[in-house]
Amino acid sequence: MQYCSLVYLAAFLPITLLIYALTNKKKRWLVLLIASYIFFLSLSGKLIVYLLFSTLSIHHFGLWLDRLNKDRDKEVELNKENKKEIKELYKKKMGRVVFLAVLIHIGLLVCLKYTGFFGENINNLLEILNVDFRFKIPKILIPIGISFYTLQGLSYIFDVYKGKIDADFNLGRLALFMSFFPCIMEGPICRYNDTATKLYDGEDLTYKNLAFGAQRILWGLFKKMIIADRLNPFIEKIFCEYNSLDGGVILLGAIFYTIQLYADFSGTIDVVIGSGELFGISLPENFRQPFFSKNISDFWTRWHITLGTWFRDYIFYPVSLSKPMKKMTLNLRKILGNHFGPLVAGSVALLCVWLSNGLWHGAAWTFVFFGIYHFILIVLGNIFTPFIINVCKRRHITRTSKPYVFMQIIKTSILVVFGELFFRATTLSSGFAMFKKIFTDFSFDSLKMGTIFKLGCDRADFTIIILALIIIFIVGLLKEKGINVRELIAKQNIFVRWTLYYLLIIAIVIFGAYGFGYAPVDPIYANF
Repeated sequence: MQYCSLVYLAAFLPITLLIYALTNKKKRWLVLLIASYIFFLSLSGKLIVYLLFSTLSIHHFGLWLDRLNKDRDKEVELNKENKKEIKELYKKKMGRVVFLAVLIHIGLLVCLKYTGFFGENINNLLEILNVDFRFKIPKILIPIGISFYTLQGLSYIFDVYKGKIDADFNLGRLALFMSFFPCIMEGPICRYNDTATKLYDGEDLTYKNLAFGAQRILWGLFKKMIIADRLNPFIEKIFCEYNSLDGGVILLGAIFYTIQLYADFSGTIDVVIGSGELFGISLPENFRQPFFSKNISDFWTRWHITLGTWFRDYIFYPVSLSKPMKKMTLNLRKILGNHFGPLVAGSVALLCVWLSNGLWHGAAWTFVFFGIYHFILIVLGNIFTPFIINVCKRRHITRTSKPYVFMQIIKTSILVVFGELFFRATTLSSGFAMFKKIFTDFSFDSLKMGTIFKLGCDRADFTIIILALIIIFIVGLLKEKGINVRELIAKQNIFVRWTLYYLLIIAIVIFGAYGFGYAPVDPIYANF
């Protein structure tokens, strides 16, 4: 049962809604919690023990921090003259509690996801060194969504430690926050103070929420089923058979994979956010027109937003604002100046972020390279920004002009496509082989001869995909201009509204990739 399946959309979600509506308001949170655990069980079965362990553990660590907070306040009240020393002592104690929580949960995540990766690489190294010994690598089953609910749980611990939120004594509320079924598989990664209370309050079902939720779900299905799923056979062929293809086709494959990944991930997130909206729950947005980005840094404030903000708040800021980094920045300002001095500490923090980002996506060198690739691009952008600004001033180029912005968007899109090529490649060597072919064996012969239409998608498929992309581009352009498309549709008369809804439904039914002879495609990000 995944978000775009008939079981979820036609059975699980409507039944949950019905039971939720018929249940007393005070008990509705329990309906959502039971539904969430049923959903998780359907995906990971007995591996639910990991989710239960994480929930109980996070709850315990939160209460532990709360006790230390209260003990500190009592001691401060009794010994006001030693207030500073007491606070410093308890800060260290709480820091050790947080360290233990991180060690347990990140350790569990690393053991489950990366044991095979580290084991294989150690064995490869032993082979190079001519050492006969080899580690036996166990096969480990990984529960769905562990990367998402682990980060959610740790964000709760960090926020309790920082005093942003109070520890929650209600285990049920925390359990629901950790497991809420619409976002357990692919996110978005929620913060406790954004969703926990709303989830527990049992909001009434309203016509607006039901209408807007259903609208968002349909829009997500449009992207996922018509574009992402229809492109899948073509993408599979390109990345599996690249040796027999020319560079032009490989480049098109990289472009279409980037489109597929966006349509799949953002489409699934639309279904997720729409599902939450049905219950009156506002989940955080995860995309904001990423292909209108003017540089790579801008792109990562628009793509997988909740993951980016998690890394920013809990890795980038703590590293860059740590005492050693502050001291380094102070010294380097005197040597390198106010622009380049802070860049060193910022780059160290960025390296931590992008190594974590790459490995978070999966245990493979392709993902590590993906992270380092974006790290280098962002650092280079930071270094050369003053130079670019000066050149534009001397050449009297307005950096906000439409031609300049357009060129920046094109440049950024090209860099993103090359990054996604390595992200999708089965191995790092195959990624470099494909990249090399784009520049050394580039031609459009496959397109001219029509052989490209025999690689899993024919002319009709590409026509449908391109028309769907035009619609998505228009909607994105309107949103980029600050026009709320959903509110705009809601203001139209009933005939216009329902005509649009029926057109969307008919498009999904007729042009969606599903049915006899079609292998269902799981959401791509569910693997991460």
